[in-house]
Amino acid sequence: MENSAPKRFSLPVIASVLLTVVPLVTSSVLTAWAVTNESLFRSWSVEIWIVATLILTLAVSLALTPPTFLALVYGYFLGWTALPMLFALNLGAIAIIYGLANFLHASSVRSYLVQAYPQVGTLLRRFQEHELRLIFFAKLSPVLPFAITNLFFAMAGARFRQVLAGGTLGMIPRTVLAVWAGREAQDIRYLLEHPNEGLATKIILIVLIVVSTIGIGYLFKDKKVAE
Repeated sequence: MENSAPKRFSLPVIASVLLTVVPLVTSSVLTAWAVTNESLFRSWSVEIWIVATLILTLAVSLALTPPTFLALVYGYFLGWTALPMLFALNLGAIAIIYGLANFLHASSVRSYLVQAYPQVGTLLRRFQEHELRLIFFAKLSPVLPFAITNLFFAMAGARFRQVLAGGTLGMIPRTVLAVWAGREAQDIRYLLEHPNEGLATKIILIVLIVVSTIGIGYLFKDKKVAE
């Protein structure tokens, strides 16, 4: 009984909780700020938006705010012209997270997990067999946290080119959908409090989740059968 408590509060568990809860808290704070300062954002020049994008890239990489939330805000204020900034933001955040994970020796966590849970080794081998496609399907899902998935890719030993390519392809539908929703919104408060409002948005989100889940499940199942 005494040995069970520490396992519940292992470093991976604590990190996962923080990377999930912190973006929710900061998004709530940013929502309140955006609602009360809408006129300020309207007055920003393109240069200021670019500087803000650079700062927010670091914030996203540190799991302070999710990129989908930012895509809604950017879409509301900038429309389709926000897409290049958002793509740069996503790619920059992916690169920073990958670099930080390697700097902090994420591979040591992988070794620990394989030793503690031998079945993890099998899952990692399957991941490496279908690296690019699994990254694509994981990034396609709007429900998987951005920072956690990118941290997992680095920990699993994914190659940087594969993470960048799969992440780029997977994030395009999510980002375009969020910008479209922001562009069509009439009120920023309602947009940020009801980001998935509208039948078309809900259908697309469900399709993305289903495609992502089936794609990931099929690739793992396919490998299992082949073994």
